[in-house]
Amino acid sequence: NPAAVTESVGGVARNIAENLGRLGNRVSLITVMGEDHDSAFIEQNCKSMMNVDLVEKLNDYNTGSYTAVLDNMGELVISMANMAIYDQLLPSILKKHEAILQNASCIVIDLNSPLETVEYIRNFAIERNIALAVIPVSSPKMKNMSQDLHGIRYFICNRDEAESYLNVKLETYSQYEKAVNMLLQKGAEHVVLTLGEHGVMVGNEGNIVHYKAIATRNIVDVTGAGDAFVSAFLHGVLNDEELEEAIQLGLVNASKTLQSDKTVREDLTKDNLIEWRNL
Repeated sequence: NPAAVTESVGGVARNIAENLGRLGNRVSLITVMGEDHDSAFIEQNCKSMMNVDLVEKLNDYNTGSYTAVLDNMGELVISMANMAIYDQLLPSILKKHEAILQNASCIVIDLNSPLETVEYIRNFAIERNIALAVIPVSSPKMKNMSQDLHGIRYFICNRDEAESYLNVKLETYSQYEKAVNMLLQKGAEHVVLTLGEHGVMVGNEGNIVHYKAIATRNIVDVTGAGDAFVSAFLHGVLNDEELEEAIQLGLVNASKTLQSDKTVREDLTKDNLIEWRNL
């Protein structure tokens, strides 16, 4: 089977960190990596956009990796993930960095982290009134999210993840709206349900609004588009944009990322994002 093979840095939290860094935000990445080629490759590619000094190196584990097979339209055929190392990303590691965490304007955690770590961060954010964004990664990883979403400022998930977490089938807009309402009732302050080409459903305080996706031609690679949406949305709310404008920034960044073969666009800047938004 002839194929073209490329290697790039990835990971949901890391992708979001790079997007936010390219948009001019000050970002620190806290994670675990192995003492191997992959960790060196990641650090070399990331250090100009985020602080990687807080990364914990574990000798007995390989750095997490994700291998995706795409068809000639850029759609995912099959993927393989080696994520065993993240079981070691325990609260004891994060406690070393509480001084950094408590000064953050926002903490973003993905669900590659174990349940006890997610709960530690959720309680940490509640106690110190810090904005917390939770990004699930995939439907199987919803097992790392408790049924209590209090303390989460932004819960951002896709349809598959919501179906898995709520144990429901989502096929219509009324069902999407009901799912957002269920997530709000569990305690999340803002819920963003991403629906691919069908846009996003956003809810807070009983107010639920649907936003259409931006029509995107010449899709090259779907990898990273969801992370691009999350990043530009968070960039917007953290820089005092109205919620609707932040959503639009997210949709624009997702659309532009779909047209790139990079997980994070290398030409992403704060000014370019605004320019793309105004086209």
